[in-house]
Amino acid sequence: MAADSDSNIAWHRAQLRKHSEALKHLETARFIVGEIAGSRQADQKQKSLGVLKRKISQSQQAIAAYEKRMLRPRATDYRSLASVSWSKWNGLDP
Repeated sequence: MAADSDSNIAWHRAQLRKHSEALKHLETARFIVGEIAGSRQADQKQKSLGVLKRKISQSQQAIAAYEKRMLRPRATDYRSLASVSWSKWNGLDP
């Protein structure tokens, strides 16, 4: 993957990797160790899982919006390129 020119997007990509690994670790630990129903520790883990999923979703949305803004159409035939509104695409302004 090429380096991102936008530091905010690079930060979101790093956060996405970090939070995905933490989520994977928490979910696998939950099945390996097990949980006691109704315990405070189980409630805290559920909250942590919810927070991680929310942060992952926010980073994914930021990255998707950036890629939608920055990527040019991949089609190369004249009809596909003619139907694109180029006035809305600006490769220089994030």
